[in-house]
Amino acid sequence: MTLATQLPVGGESLAERAYLVLRDRLIMMDIAPGDPINEAHLVNELGVGRTPLREALKRLEVDHLVQSYPRRGTFATRVDITELADITEVREALEPLAAAKAAALHGGSARSRIEATLQAVSQLSGANLRRTLMENDLEVHRLIYQAAGNHHLEQTLIRLDNLATRIWCMALDRLPSIDEHIEEHISLLQAILDGDAQLAQELALEHIVHFETSVRSVL
Repeated sequence: MTLATQLPVGGESLAERAYLVLRDRLIMMDIAPGDPINEAHLVNELGVGRTPLREALKRLEVDHLVQSYPRRGTFATRVDITELADITEVREALEPLAAAKAAALHGGSARSRIEATLQAVSQLSGANLRRTLMENDLEVHRLIYQAAGNHHLEQTLIRLDNLATRIWCMALDRLPSIDEHIEEHISLLQAILDGDAQLAQELALEHIVHFETSVRSVL
């Protein structure tokens, strides 16, 4: 299970598909912070026109993943560590809510994907490539947000998690172990599948608090 590295095939518009690919490249720092966005190159690589690409870039600017400057172009935003506290404050309020709602629905429409993801995550360890761990982390959180069944909650949390993941990306190589992070995902996903809303809520909050503590310890 990996994030898209090329334009996916599906029912999305070209702008949507370009947005999804570029979003994950920016989050995973395949496009490094501060790097220019080469529109001509992306048009050729992704097989989209300039109009869909620019629509995607406008959305990425709203997500605070790129920044456009008149007469200079568009660039990947820098990672601002000072934002971690503000991001965490909102996530501490909303992530437990999403987890509880997902558990109340026993995973809802995302249940089969949660089951598959739980199995995949259970086979991971800190010895695995850390990029795979990060990709699975994004997948876990996005599935929980989807399973909550609230589009507004889902979109808000995706944007916050994207920003948090970029910060985590900078700290990941300095962390001595992330096995505990994996174990937290396993327990949280299982609580959602079991329909234990109270436990899912508590585990989600613990997970967010532990994330910030771990990142701050090495940055």
